[in-house]
Amino acid sequence: MNTEQGVATLMLPAIAYLMGSIPFGLLIARGLGRGDIRESGSGNIGATNVRRTVGTLPAVATLIGDIAKGFLPVWWAGMLMPPGPSLWIQGYVALVGLCAFAGHLYPVFLKFRTGGKGVATAAGGLLAIAPGALGVSGLVFIMTVCSLNRVSAASLAATGTMPLAVWYATGSCAFTLWAGLTAIWIWSRHRANIQRLLAGTEPPLWKSDLDG
Repeated sequence: MNTEQGVATLMLPAIAYLMGSIPFGLLIARGLGRGDIRESGSGNIGATNVRRTVGTLPAVATLIGDIAKGFLPVWWAGMLMPPGPSLWIQGYVALVGLCAFAGHLYPVFLKFRTGGKGVATAAGGLLAIAPGALGVSGLVFIMTVCSLNRVSAASLAATGTMPLAVWYATGSCAFTLWAGLTAIWIWSRHRANIQRLLAGTEPPLWKSDLDG
């Protein structure tokens, strides 16, 4: 590893946090003249609230941005590290993923408050670490959202499968620990959603006659 790679390796966790802190949903809504999305709908800056309050295409753009800021730092970390199954290397890559994820939840650009719930950013990190595991979690997400019409329920189900899927795909203790911590963090950010799901008051993704 040369000097430039060494400096990049040391700086990447901080860079990952800053990348994770970029509030794409807020920026896209403001760019479209819709004001502060934190004052609309659920108040969340993620793609689901963007879709409900701004529109489908802005939500897709938000989703891509949130996935990218989870994927790019982890991919970069993998490029900096020499190939091999070293626990230290895998631990470093997992740390970078956690930093990007923490940036989304507690963005410095929003004074460490009003961050998103992290599902898309976690998916980006998972794409870089274990694409096969992302496929499994993605399938669980799709099946759940199609059957229950609730994004929060699908997010909880998908992230709940992450640790097992990552362990099966990689056999890495470091990556499985990353997946477990990420899942716990996401579930903790969904406390209000869990309460509404249990009470039957969680808003659906798509309105239907059955939803009133």
